[in-house]
Amino acid sequence: MTHTIREKRKLLARVRRIRGQVEAIERALESESGCERVMQLIAAVRGATAGLMAEVVEEHVRTHLVDVAKHPGALNGEATDQLLDVVRTYLK
Repeated sequence: MTHTIREKRKLLARVRRIRGQVEAIERALESESGCERVMQLIAAVRGATAGLMAEVVEEHVRTHLVDVAKHPGALNGEATDQLLDVVRTYLK
């Protein structure tokens, strides 16, 4: 079972929160809110989407790429953590 199936409920909850944030952008535009408010809402969606991507990438790496049981030559734990730190930083 892949991590997206195993974590389906949690991932879907995040997606639903993102949907709510996008709907807030739509409402703000429809009500002619100021550009500052719209930019704040857009930034929030961007951060939420990046966070979702970081979570899926991290689990992909840990589950499919560096699982020593499945891949004896996989990166060690410290190298894995360093790689994921770079990915998280990039996705912010």
